[in-house]
Amino acid sequence: MTWRSNVENGGAGGDYYNTNYPEPTYVSSRHYYLHMDTTAYGDFDFRNLHYHELQCWNVPGFIRIEAAPTFVELLEKLTAFLGRQPELPEWVYNGLIIGAQGGSQRSFDIVDRSLEKGIKVSGLWCQDWCGKRVTSFGKRLQWDWHYHKEMYPDLPRHIEELHARGIRFLGYINPYLVKDGELYAEGKKRGVFAKKADGSDYLVDFGEFYCGVVDFTNPEAYRWFKDEVIKKYTLDIGIDGWMADFGEYLPTDDLVLSNGVSPMIEHNHWPALWAKCNYDAVTESGKLGQVVYFMRAGGTGSQKYCTLLWAGDQSVDFSRHDGLCTVICAALSSGMVGCGLNHCDIGGYTSLFDNCRTKEVFLRWAEMAAFMPVMRTHEGNRPDTNFQYYDDEDCMTQLARLVDIYTMLAPYTKTLVAENAAKGTPVMRPLFLHYEDDPRSYTEQFEYLYGSDLLVAPVWHSGATEWEVYLPGDAWVHLWTGKVYGKGTHTVPAEMGDIPVFCRKGSQWTELFDSIREKYGK
Repeated sequence: MTWRSNVENGGAGGDYYNTNYPEPTYVSSRHYYLHMDTTAYGDFDFRNLHYHELQCWNVPGFIRIEAAPTFVELLEKLTAFLGRQPELPEWVYNGLIIGAQGGSQRSFDIVDRSLEKGIKVSGLWCQDWCGKRVTSFGKRLQWDWHYHKEMYPDLPRHIEELHARGIRFLGYINPYLVKDGELYAEGKKRGVFAKKADGSDYLVDFGEFYCGVVDFTNPEAYRWFKDEVIKKYTLDIGIDGWMADFGEYLPTDDLVLSNGVSPMIEHNHWPALWAKCNYDAVTESGKLGQVVYFMRAGGTGSQKYCTLLWAGDQSVDFSRHDGLCTVICAALSSGMVGCGLNHCDIGGYTSLFDNCRTKEVFLRWAEMAAFMPVMRTHEGNRPDTNFQYYDDEDCMTQLARLVDIYTMLAPYTKTLVAENAAKGTPVMRPLFLHYEDDPRSYTEQFEYLYGSDLLVAPVWHSGATEWEVYLPGDAWVHLWTGKVYGKGTHTVPAEMGDIPVFCRKGSQWTELFDSIREKYGK
């Protein structure tokens, strides 16, 4: 699948040396972290048992090492250095953020139908608020960051109407502007684009359309995008959040930046610069803590400026290489370097070569998302051929239950989000964060602690009705049955809707967890 994506879709499948989050930092099981001050290409080689070999294509500014008695204390030190994410807006905990597209009538109708089926809704996310562009990859967007007058007529008024109903509206932006768009023409007059060596604008082929690269190293370009694009066309019309896409995509060949730095060096800094542009726009507008934007790209410095991470464009399946389970290890890894607020596209995004989302994939993904900081759906890159929850009555009923569980957990989740902001302790945690003396806790990639008091083991195989879980020290209460399990490997029931979740016995949140069991348990 990955090879075919690369060959036939311009590298859509990625490659072995590419990452969306190039963070030159590692945390050791020996209770220290090492950070290398560089944005050059590098690799960390841990194959030798006696030493680590760290390589980069320049001389680092410095190498920083700090140690602590525990991982929790170590993360507090690491995030004090790298930065910490702010707390999420209060409104995100009110329900599901619905991903819909196709214009005002269709999108708002999906909200109404969802509410009628008892699905609590916190937000409507219309990624095509700026217009659509259909390519061979699927339905994509018109990369011109203002609302599309034909598809979303009078959008500011409709946003006000949503606000009156307690629902927020979210859009989409990225740091590129399509050549045939209005904002590209305005940006060209202002000279905001990165150049080629011959002085012409550098245009990137994003798959059947070309875009200019806004040069954030140019102070005038940075100010223009922050003030005229994000503030004027997004925040000022009432938009409450957006996908701040890309950031990891700065070209490195024949590109000339305003600051004179080689794009090979600036490339890994670009995600943090893109995050800061969004952060500055929100902060200067007095809306930090009210607005949430979510990013897939990151790097050193992103931690402070990224209000929410998302897992990127997973395949709409259970595959080990890019399916549901990869969301888990990605969240655990990013959480260990300061991005402890993570979520994902429920059901995945990428559908290629007859790989289509099923109802089972969607519901298993939704189960997991109920135990994450944010629940958000996505129709995917080919919505017409993939399963959508609003087309299935039973799925809507099951989704309503899962969203209700998510909202019931809000008091607990809020404390975890606050802890992440104050101390850098991630919301989704690897088992070893609290069970350091258990060797097995270091090898579990597809289970996680949701805070210290819940253990979540998502089902990521098709057709499963039981699931094998590993429980570290302490006694654990099965959320749905109340049965108590001890340390070790157990096979537990895992029918659809009953994701294996366990509460630490004696938790201060026992009353809350018991209330969920009383309402939705077996």
